[in-house]
Amino acid sequence: MWSSHSRHDTRMMSGYIVYFAPTFVSLTPTMSSINEKKEDTCDRLPTTNIPPTAPAQRKKLFGNIYHTATLYISIWLVVLGICSLVNRRHDLQLFSLVGSNKSTCVQANVLIPEKNEKIWAEMNEKIGTAVFKESAINWLSGAVRIPTESFDTMDPVGQDPRWEAFGPFHEYLLAAFPRAHAALSLTKVNTYGLLYEWKGSDALLKPLLLAAHQDVVPVAPTTVDQWTHPPYSGFFDGERVWGRGSVDDKSGLIGILSAVESLIEAGFEPTRTVVLAFGFDEESSGFQGAGLLGPALESIYGKNGFAMVVDEGAGFMEQFGSVIASPGIAEKGLLNVRVEVTAPGGHSSIPPKHTSIGILSALLVHCEQNPYKFNIGRHEPIYETLQCAAEHAKSMPSQLRRTIKKSAESNKALKDLQSYIHDDNVLSSLVGTTLAVDLIGGGVKSNALPEQAWAVINHRISVVSSIAEVQAHDTALLKSLAKKFNLTYEAFGSRISEEGAPFSGSLTLSNAFGDGLEPAPITPTGPDAGPYQLLSGTIKATYNAHRSLTDLNSVIVAPSMMSGNTDTRFYWNLSPHIFRYNHHNAGNSASPLGGIHTVNEFTEIDAFLEKIRFFATLVLNADESTSL
Repeated sequence: MWSSHSRHDTRMMSGYIVYFAPTFVSLTPTMSSINEKKEDTCDRLPTTNIPPTAPAQRKKLFGNIYHTATLYISIWLVVLGICSLVNRRHDLQLFSLVGSNKSTCVQANVLIPEKNEKIWAEMNEKIGTAVFKESAINWLSGAVRIPTESFDTMDPVGQDPRWEAFGPFHEYLLAAFPRAHAALSLTKVNTYGLLYEWKGSDALLKPLLLAAHQDVVPVAPTTVDQWTHPPYSGFFDGERVWGRGSVDDKSGLIGILSAVESLIEAGFEPTRTVVLAFGFDEESSGFQGAGLLGPALESIYGKNGFAMVVDEGAGFMEQFGSVIASPGIAEKGLLNVRVEVTAPGGHSSIPPKHTSIGILSALLVHCEQNPYKFNIGRHEPIYETLQCAAEHAKSMPSQLRRTIKKSAESNKALKDLQSYIHDDNVLSSLVGTTLAVDLIGGGVKSNALPEQAWAVINHRISVVSSIAEVQAHDTALLKSLAKKFNLTYEAFGSRISEEGAPFSGSLTLSNAFGDGLEPAPITPTGPDAGPYQLLSGTIKATYNAHRSLTDLNSVIVAPSMMSGNTDTRFYWNLSPHIFRYNHHNAGNSASPLGGIHTVNEFTEIDAFLEKIRFFATLVLNADESTSL
């Protein structure tokens, strides 16, 4: 995320030189005129022209020189003050902000269970034992060995036999976690969706919802030989468990059930109800899994019936010399736009100037050459992430740190920060609306002119934009090319081109799959947001306990966001406090996603043990919280 800092820092430093230059430039004429006047005055003072017997005249003359010089100096000081005020008017409050102790990223205290402190201490000790480690390895390895692939093109449950792969996985969970299945009630939604309820003693407390998904991305047969260990072996090499789903997301699902199983064994009985929701088609948009679990949960617990929701998402990693955890508090929207061109067919030996494929190619190139423009705002999740890093990261370059801090009050600094984000592909992808041409088709034979050509452009919509804005942007962007190629133009059900005019083909924009998704609501953060503070304190307590630390800021918690979508898209009605976070330790890797969705997916067993510790601590802290 934080790549190529030195180049950007140098560029921004140059920006500040330019910024302050007008002050000095504006002063140059004033200084020159003063020097010229001074030289002229001195030239008019030859001592031979002053009568030696006229001391009063000499005194008067030198007095005039003194008053003249004083006047010029006064004028110079006034001009200097005015120039400084004009050129730095946006930054007058800024320097007091940067130099003050005002915090833009207040950190939560380490949150350790009090009522259940004994159970928490015993749990921490137990998780550190070799016996528990062996159990954790077996739990995760066993889950990975059962392929639970979901595909984009699957018929509904009951019609497509590929869904039956989840039956053996359910049998495995029942055998692996007997205490959890004895203590929690289980409801199956649409056959394979799992809804567990761990009933608390106080029905007035809103429940805690922990979510994960059972399915994994399919392994392409052509890539099997590229794996260090077979993709469904669950092989443990002494440090890592290998296989598809070992991170995404069986480590989350098994981590949750491992924590619940261990808490039950320790004698914990919840005051606050805990609900587990495990979908089974998250990797293929989630409509049959979480898409039905969400309404089922709302029908049982009501709208906004949960204190908080925690699903898969980010974790923590080292950035700028500090460990930063990044709970996702938002998700971008989604829209797949189908771009379709039709043109007359015929024999390829007598081609037109442009075939439908040629026209489509020009349209797609035009889209890529005109990416969405964006402006970073002060109330966006990524801006909060950067503010936290600037305030707490130990080794952030000083120029970048100053720019981020100044941007809180200075529009000039905010513009400089935007330039930095623009040049960072990861950051710019998180802030702005993106487009990617992912699917294309056209033509049936090499000697036949294609009568139709199409492509699908995948858009990830900025949290401050909307589906309507994306549709309007794409419609306007291609209007001139529709005219250039003499095409009738229809976009999202509306006729754009004039009626009745002769045309040589057509251009149509539409929602490719009917699955557009608006950006997710942004979860509240800050000192008054109880669920966020509880999650932050739990992250800190888990991190410290796993390493026997006591420092308040051994890990910095900075709200962030997801570039993709999770099952939480179906849980918006359940709580305004939705977090995408599963405490995954990404270390200091340049690629925090590792082998997710590709070959050689694995999880460090130490990281998995810490994940279990996190879920156990979260359940205990939520159970006794009075701020949820």
